Amino acid sequence: MAKKHKTADDYLYHLFIHMNAVNQFVIFSGLTLKQFFGAVESIKNILLLNQSYEDGLFNMHTQLDYIPGDEIKNFVKKMEDSNRDLCWVDFSDEKQVNQLTPMEQAELLYLGHKKEPVTSPFFPKLKNRYVYCSSANEQTTKVYFRFLEDFEMLVSTLINNIIKENGGNGGFWRRKSKERIPKIEAADLKAYRHYFKEGALVSIYKAEKPKNHFGVEIRTLSDYDYPDEVWNDLIMILKQDYDELIKLQ
Repeated sequence: MAKKHKTADDYLYHLFIHMNAVNQFVIFSGLTLKQFFGAVESIKNILLLNQSYEDGLFNMHTQLDYIPGDEIKNFVKKMEDSNRDLCWVDFSDEKQVNQLTPMEQAELLYLGHKKEPVTSPFFPKLKNRYVYCSSANEQTTKVYFRFLEDFEMLVSTLINNIIKENGGNGGFWRRKSKERIPKIEAADLKAYRHYFKEGALVSIYKAEKPKNHFGVEIRTLSDYDYPDEVWNDLIMILKQDYDELIKLQ
């Protein structure tokens, strides 16, 4: 019997990834703010660099709004329903923000406007782990990682979350047996970093047989400069052979 060719509807999720390891940032398309916060370690506060937020707090020193940890969940929900660009950095305590020099504040404003740093996206006083900048028109999210290993942790957790959402047959025993749900480790993804440096599409699907098995396909897309072109050509791209297949069971 001929092998059934998967269609676009057979996939659970697609994520475009293009890594710049030298400058420590990754461009994603298909990553939402909610997915980001659901896949990274706890973030205490975020300082908004390019917009105001009426339910946030105002820092007098920088004249910027910030979101305390207990408001982040509501902030994410409101931003998911909006179509606005967003740029922020994380920090642990407002005292750190109040210590920023005029030059450091100017660099933050430039970062929020241009979505790239003057020198470094990581500020010693803030000790920020991330810089998050999304563009609604370009359908992209640019994330600077202080530690590039956090990139693999983000993507692996995102994949595992999607598998959990689609992993069971709804039965009671399946919900109780978490060990039966397949997962991928962050360390395993590091072996595929060379694909992400070229630009790649990650596609997740659930196998028909055996049950509760999943596959993660990686396709190099070095010819694509703009993520919106990827989504326009998605059906054609999926007909091409993948470069790697990660089987999860």
